[in-house]
Amino acid sequence: MFSNTSGSIGRKAIMKFINPKVDYAFKKIFGSEQSKEILISFLNAIIYDGEKTIKDLTIVNPFNPGKTISLKETYLDIKAVLVDGSIVIIEMQMARMTAFNKRVAYNLSKAYANQLDKGENYPLLNPVIALTITDFILFKNSDDNINKDDYINKFVFQEETKKFKCLEKELRLIFVELPKFKKSLSELESLTDKWIYFLQEAASFDEIPENLGEVAEIEQALNIANFINMSPEELEIVENRGIAMQDERGRITYAEEVGEARGRHDQAIALIKLLITQRFGEVSEEINSQIEGLPLADVEDLVKVFLSLNSLVDLESWLQERLQS
Repeated sequence: MFSNTSGSIGRKAIMKFINPKVDYAFKKIFGSEQSKEILISFLNAIIYDGEKTIKDLTIVNPFNPGKTISLKETYLDIKAVLVDGSIVIIEMQMARMTAFNKRVAYNLSKAYANQLDKGENYPLLNPVIALTITDFILFKNSDDNINKDDYINKFVFQEETKKFKCLEKELRLIFVELPKFKKSLSELESLTDKWIYFLQEAASFDEIPENLGEVAEIEQALNIANFINMSPEELEIVENRGIAMQDERGRITYAEEVGEARGRHDQAIALIKLLITQRFGEVSEEINSQIEGLPLADVEDLVKVFLSLNSLVDLESWLQERLQS
C-alpha cells in the first residue's frame, strides 16, 4: 500500500488519480518501462480470465513521455509470450474514432500481415489478438435474452450457418465495453472485475480501495496514476487530451445523429412517394422535388394525412400550404 506522502501525521492522505480512460494516461500506466508486470496482469485478466497464461511480453511502441500522442496513436502494440512458449501479437485500442469498426478490422489484419517481410514463410506467423476497450456501448442488445452485464465479448472466425470455428488460434477480436460494467466495489471478486473497475473508477478514488490494493499490479498502476507522482506538464497533457477526446466523441456522436436523422428522412420520403404512386400513379418532377425538399417533420405529417387526400389537386394544395408556411 502507499505510504502517507502528504507529510501529515495521524491523518489519512487524500489521493487523486488521473483518469486511465484518457489515452495519454492509459499509455503511461500500461505502456511505460515499469509497466510490464502491470500489463501482464491486466492482459491475463481480460484475455485469459485471470489465468497466468502470459509470462512475458514486449511493448512494441512504448510510452514516450516527451511525445504528445494524436488520436491515431492511442493504441499499444504488444508481443506476448504464453506459458507454452508460443507468441501472440496483441493490440489494445482505447479511443473511439470515425469508422471505428473498420479501424479495428484494419489493425487486426495489419498486425498479422506486418509480421512477415516479403519472401518469408507463412509458418512464421504468430496469432494476433485485437483487444479493444471502449468507453461507449458498441454492441446494443436488442434481444432480451442477452445478458445486459456481458461487458466482455470474444470473437473468432466461424462458419456462418453451421458455426464451427476456423482460424480459432490465429485471429481473435476481444471487446471490453466499460459502460456495461455495473458492479460496485463490494461486488468485485475476480481479477478481471478489479481491473475493469480500476479503468472505470480510478479517477474518482481519494485513496486506494483495500480490495484493489490487494493486487500488487493494480496498486502499482495507481502509483503511476497518482497526481503526486506526475509533473505539472504531464497533468496538463492529461487534461488537454481528455478535452480533445471528449470533443472527438461529441463530433462523432453528432455525425451519427445527423446520419440517423438523414436516414429517417430518406425512408419517410421513399414511403410517401410509394403511397402516392400506388394511389395516383406517376407524378411530375415538380411534385417529387417539392416532397424531397420537405423537412422530416412535414414528410411525417404528410404520411399521417395522406389518406384524407382524394386527388393530386389535394396533394398539390397541401404542398403549397407547407411551402408557404
